[in-house]
Amino acid sequence: MTPVAASLAISAAFVLAGAAVSFAVLWRASILLRRAAAPSPPNVADAAIDVLQQKLDTLQQEVQELRQHPPAAAIPHAPRPGLNLDRRSQALRMHRRGETPSQIAASLNIPLQEVDLLLKVHRIVLRAI
Repeated sequence: MTPVAASLAISAAFVLAGAAVSFAVLWRASILLRRAAAPSPPNVADAAIDVLQQKLDTLQQEVQELRQHPPAAAIPHAPRPGLNLDRRSQALRMHRRGETPSQIAASLNIPLQEVDLLLKVHRIVLRAI
């Protein structure tokens, strides 16, 4: 093979390779253009936004209903009688006799926490004296 024929063969090979690469690029570009033009499926984020919008609308309706029809005012219950002086002195007497706070609470029909508080305050007062 002559050097001219060899150079022509190499040039023809490069031209054919370039043409093949060009066709491949054009084919890929046409596929990408078709995908871009086709309608895309709904996005997951769009679906989540729609669900949140529906919940927000529901909450807004509930707030409007509550504003139109406010709930009836709760009737306050009568205050429970506190630890009066008779019960206080009786509880301290029972404690001096050696009864436990739970026994004192049960016999005087008062909460155990009140008996504990009374005894704690009594101890503090006795230490201060």
